[in-house]
Amino acid sequence: MTIEGLGEYGMVEMDDDEIRGFLSSQRVGVLGLPTDGAPLMRPMSFTYDGASRLYFLYVLGARSRKAEETDRTSLARFLVYRVDTPFNWTSVLLGGAMERVPESEEDAVREAIDTSWRPDLFERASAAEDTRLYQFDIDEQVGIKHLGLPPGLEPDSADE
Repeated sequence: MTIEGLGEYGMVEMDDDEIRGFLSSQRVGVLGLPTDGAPLMRPMSFTYDGASRLYFLYVLGARSRKAEETDRTSLARFLVYRVDTPFNWTSVLLGGAMERVPESEEDAVREAIDTSWRPDLFERASAAEDTRLYQFDIDEQVGIKHLGLPPGLEPDSADE
């Protein structure tokens, strides 16, 4: 079923301003990278620049399949969603180019990114292991949401 078809059940497509507002208020999503087999999916904390780019800080360790697959591809998907109840949820799917932040920009980006939500485990590992900074340039985006009331609690238009 299409987004339009689900509209009669209360789902609506978000406009660009709503998507920007949602991405600005979130810190975690799911990164999807193409591979030779099934896609590689990883939960990731991110920083949004407020316009058209996300930043990710990878902790590399001895081997990082995520970094290997990111370096092999130029395109990725990123899903950010929030579910408050079965009747109140928001989902934004992004597509775009994924690449390493150029060395000449890395210091400025590291200062600007918000790592306050990163799990403590990754903060401690970042201090001890090599890290790599990646940027995701948003080329396409679609956001959907449902902010309705449960059946039976919606106001009856005949009562108004």
